[in-house]
Amino acid sequence: MEAKLKELKAHLNDIFDLQGIAGILYWDQSTYMPKGGAPARARQMAIIQRIAHEKFIDPAIGQLLDDLQPYAESLPYEHDDAALIRVTRRMYEREIKVPTELTTAMSAHAAASYQAWTEARPANDFARMQPYLEKTLDFSRQLANCFPGYDHIADPLIDFRDYGMKAETVRAVFADLRAQTVPIVQAIMAQDPADDSCLRKHFPESQQIAFGLDVIRHFGYDFDRGRQDKTHHPFATKFSIGDVRITTRYKENFLGEGMFSTMHESGHAMYEQGLNPEYEGTLLARGTSSGVHESQSRLWENVVGRSRGFWEHFYPQLQAHFPDQLNDVPLDEFYRAINKVERSLIRTDADEVTYNLHVMLRFDFELALLEGNLTIADLPDAWNARFEADFGITPPDHKDGVLQDVHWFYSNIGGAFQGYTLGNVLSAQFYGAALAANPAIPDQIKQGEFGTLHEWLRTNIWQHGRKFTANELVERVTGQPLTIDPYIAYLKTKYGALYTLEV
Repeated sequence: MEAKLKELKAHLNDIFDLQGIAGILYWDQSTYMPKGGAPARARQMAIIQRIAHEKFIDPAIGQLLDDLQPYAESLPYEHDDAALIRVTRRMYEREIKVPTELTTAMSAHAAASYQAWTEARPANDFARMQPYLEKTLDFSRQLANCFPGYDHIADPLIDFRDYGMKAETVRAVFADLRAQTVPIVQAIMAQDPADDSCLRKHFPESQQIAFGLDVIRHFGYDFDRGRQDKTHHPFATKFSIGDVRITTRYKENFLGEGMFSTMHESGHAMYEQGLNPEYEGTLLARGTSSGVHESQSRLWENVVGRSRGFWEHFYPQLQAHFPDQLNDVPLDEFYRAINKVERSLIRTDADEVTYNLHVMLRFDFELALLEGNLTIADLPDAWNARFEADFGITPPDHKDGVLQDVHWFYSNIGGAFQGYTLGNVLSAQFYGAALAANPAIPDQIKQGEFGTLHEWLRTNIWQHGRKFTANELVERVTGQPLTIDPYIAYLKTKYGALYTLEV
């Protein structure tokens, strides 16, 4: 068994490194690659994905898994070897159902579509992206249909990112969350909006970068194993546990853009840096689901980064970076500005209270497109109509409407967005568990100290990688299944105080 396990790990290490190479190619395309490199990059991405897929569906891996199954069953469920065999089998049985030709074609198309999007969005050119989206939708249906027997065509695509979740499950969570969130939104919208003009002065990019990097160093992001660069749409990526990078974007006329996206992406990256180093080169070396991953980025960005306690420590430092802009702005005014609730166009800029409505809109459109109840040609009008219904505003153009999110332009349609809201819900649930174990964390945050929170997350969540499913991990860490109750309580407490609400 030891020899067979070693052989399995050798196979997986090759695949892990190929995925790392693909990650480098994507990172380069998203940061420094010249425009002229796009056609070749599509070919390069496709061939790497083809080789990785062929290696993973090699019958030799299937045979090794069969041979190792008795060994896995002899071990405790929590044993690392048992987890490795269990997770590898689950993913192997999924991947053998997907033709290599489909994987290769989707990868090449995604690279080409992404490059077109980087040019079409600033130009407000939906017509250019329509044929790409139509092809993406066709590929997405083909991928879902590799897994017959689903209840909803989106189920396999949701399962890829949030294992164990189905469209029906997500719909139920979203319906409950919407019912409890909308009254809060309405109560806040009935009041005069907060003044966020203090965030909309001129803030030189170089000083924004310096402040943001200092913050995430304090969080615990390890710059010996990471770096930050600029991109069109912020993301975090891992080439190995020793190389986990983040990207962001800045606006010199709006302070919040770069500052909070830097905090957000550092949460993703610290999760990947916190994996058990012994998992390197295996399928355990990754966050367990998009929802759990997003819980970490939203926890650091919002629960910590938009808290008043955090700014009691860091606001004087921010004022030192921008004395002309902020020295005459009191902390309470700044705190209210960074937590302004408003009807906004852009999901990534949305406040905590309305953010999930942006996600629900996208999730509903994904289901409708996959079901055939909405066409790509009709998507912009449908987007604008739904936006008007949910937010009371209509996007003035496609750039800040249907073209704003990168997801449909570099990946499939389906399963892309539910993780963001699941992450919001879990951020409060996990943070509550951390406070129950360490009540001093809020006082430590006021002192600019994050070691206790960082270590609790590393020990209870990050180090496990994919060893446990998301549902298993949530139960282990919090003692109950996913529940929206802590998140709703968090919103009511925080925004009830900010806006003097009775909710």
